[in-house]
Amino acid sequence: MNRAARSLPAKVQQPEPGNLSLRTYHALREALISGRFRSGERLVMQDLAVAFGTSVTPVREACLRLVSERGLELRSGRFVVVPELTRERYLEIRAIRLVLEGLAAEKACEHATAKDVDELEKIHARFVAAERAKRREAATKANRDFHFALYQLSGMDMLVSHIESLWISMGPILNVYYTLQTDYVGAGEHVVLMDAMRRGDAAAARTAIQRDVERGGASILASLTAGAPA
Repeated sequence: MNRAARSLPAKVQQPEPGNLSLRTYHALREALISGRFRSGERLVMQDLAVAFGTSVTPVREACLRLVSERGLELRSGRFVVVPELTRERYLEIRAIRLVLEGLAAEKACEHATAKDVDELEKIHARFVAAERAKRREAATKANRDFHFALYQLSGMDMLVSHIESLWISMGPILNVYYTLQTDYVGAGEHVVLMDAMRRGDAAAARTAIQRDVERGGASILASLTAGAPA
């Protein structure tokens, strides 16, 4: 079994009974979003099937769906590849994220209650604690939980679905982020965002999440612009 199959967490290795193709898709999608695979990594369908405890058929169907969402690239009937990280790909993903996530933050601010912001603060505290303890996986998950708890507050399910698709491509990029030196981990703009939400300042909330996206990826962009290997 290759590294890709071994890297899958035990909790998603065997999808629950039911629509196996759909559940396999969600499990593989979660692995991509959480950054368990590297850019350029080859995923052999047979190995994934063994890891998931399924036949190759639901794995192939899940992979083809992720190919259509640009989260994977089909190279043969036997394997898919996580897209390579290039400067152009990163800038395209970032440009779309700035628009969609900015809109989601703005709408969330319009709908959020004080209790909603309290819940965001709890998630943010977990994120900060994990960062300080250098627990990469926990920090990545807490950061994602924060963002999507925020976006769900927008009340716009289609918007959230589009953002989730972008994060399929972002997951492997996070693997790069944690190998680069950076003085920004997201804590600052999260605080600015929550302050804006308590004031009901939707424009400031949009700006804060956009600055979070830009500042969080600055080291990746600098590396790609300089031509350093990602």
